[in-house]
Amino acid sequence: MTPAPAPAPVRELDPHAIAELTHAAQKIVGEFGSSATRPELLERVAETAAGLSETIRHQCRPVDTDDGLFVLRGLPVDDAEIGPTPLSWATAGDDGAVWDVLLLLLATAMGNPLAWAGQQDGRFVHNIVPSPGHEREQTGASSAVLLSPHTEDAFHPGRAHLLMLGCMRNHDRIATTAASIRKVELAPSDLALLSRPALPILPDDAYAEAQGFDGVPPKVPTVWESEDGPTLRFDPAYTPLDDATPEHRAAYGRLEDELARVSVAVSLEPGDVLVVDNDLVVHGRVPFRARYDGTDRWLKRASVRVPGRRTRPAAEADEHGYGQAAIQAYA
Repeated sequence: MTPAPAPAPVRELDPHAIAELTHAAQKIVGEFGSSATRPELLERVAETAAGLSETIRHQCRPVDTDDGLFVLRGLPVDDAEIGPTPLSWATAGDDGAVWDVLLLLLATAMGNPLAWAGQQDGRFVHNIVPSPGHEREQTGASSAVLLSPHTEDAFHPGRAHLLMLGCMRNHDRIATTAASIRKVELAPSDLALLSRPALPILPDDAYAEAQGFDGVPPKVPTVWESEDGPTLRFDPAYTPLDDATPEHRAAYGRLEDELARVSVAVSLEPGDVLVVDNDLVVHGRVPFRARYDGTDRWLKRASVRVPGRRTRPAAEADEHGYGQAAIQAYA
């Protein structure tokens, strides 16, 4: 089912907030250089984020609708100034460094930025661009296939609570898809089946080392009823459904159908920052034809942990995470 274009809840940044954020990011880059992984830079980001105005903090408040997402709008992007879209994250280097720091400031206002030792060289801000040779993978580097709706880093207990996608370039208005568990309609019997830890979620293709991990994959629930409502942990492309009972497969299929039914397509504009609650919403991307000419879609991605948040089963703490180390910017 093709997701219907739909307006996402928008939080518009006013000119004063935009000026405050951009001035702060430019000052930090000017002082510490363009690498957003330096400990000194991260310390300054934390200090600066703590002093952001109440207006910005209000716009960075938690997701507060069943949509499970919102768009921060208004940050400036100069299409000529940012340069051509990189051909891969590995060649992007520190392109768009001011935007890396902007995302880190916003992420720090919302929680604790998260990186992975085994992904994109441990960077806290990832470049998401189509890459030659990866067109048909189920990763952010693909283009020619539907990126299946999924929970970000669903295989890992230390995954983000919030996912941020900052749009640098999107000339073709390629849509991000999103579907909230709070919008689906499932029978109690299906919810009961899917709340049982029946199947593992395996590491995706972005984590080559994790795929070679020598350990028993932990079985995890797909849906969990938290104190605030249902949450989910979902990645069908990396879930061995053939190992499930027919009843479980059928319930999982009905969940997939419901997520498809309520799915919406969000076409980000340059300067938009899409914030997704990773416990409520699965996200993906529609297929497109990459040109590799410097004008393709280019997003910046940041992941955020929210200290003290209680939206997941306690049993997740015992999972091995396939040996992958989640790194939080601030201990």
